[in-house]
Amino acid sequence: MSVLIDVLQGALSQIDWSEVWDATLETLAMTGGSLFFTVLLGLPLGILLFLTNRRQLLEQRGIYLVLSLLVNVLRSVPFLILLIVLIPFTLWLVGTSLGVTGAIPPLVIGTAPFFARLTESVLREIDRGVIEACTAMGARRRQIIFGALLPEALPGLLAAVTITAITLMSYAAMSGVIGGGGLGDLAIRYGYQRFQTEVMVVTVAILVVLVQLLQFFGDRLVLRFTRK
Repeated sequence: MSVLIDVLQGALSQIDWSEVWDATLETLAMTGGSLFFTVLLGLPLGILLFLTNRRQLLEQRGIYLVLSLLVNVLRSVPFLILLIVLIPFTLWLVGTSLGVTGAIPPLVIGTAPFFARLTESVLREIDRGVIEACTAMGARRRQIIFGALLPEALPGLLAAVTITAITLMSYAAMSGVIGGGGLGDLAIRYGYQRFQTEVMVVTVAILVVLVQLLQFFGDRLVLRFTRK
């Protein structure tokens, strides 16, 4: 047992923990920044998908089909390929395709359609009687959307945000393939290219802990607003 402990301590002593800490902060920054823009873009898109579908307030079959096709196309492209394809666009938009700044645009483009679909699914689960009751009382469309639909869907939307945040964290790790920074970049540079298995194990362990924390706090928020 003591031999195993000595081996473990020796392996861990080879790790530059300051670099691990910086990589963890970069992963959190990529996840947080891209989650903000993902919700900012994906939420209105998801609401529009719901409202323009059949038997909804703004039924427009043509608009729905176009938006649905766009969402499906973006969702069907594997994220690693999307990272590479979007390099020219990322360079034009933010001036670099490296680091945290360069990783956020493809992260947002890759996950906003996913979050939009989740939003649409959550809104579909709302009892249609809510809309009919609001309409019967003379409520306007804006009042129905912001005063009834979104408050009713809040627990489901929070669950969707949690799922999206976890997806973004895994995508942020993948962005290390093209120098996106964070734990993924650290795992590739040390764990893969330099065969330092202990670095790979530590980065995976940190990602597992971060995902568990995201899921825990997300579930707590959903439970809190569901009770209300």
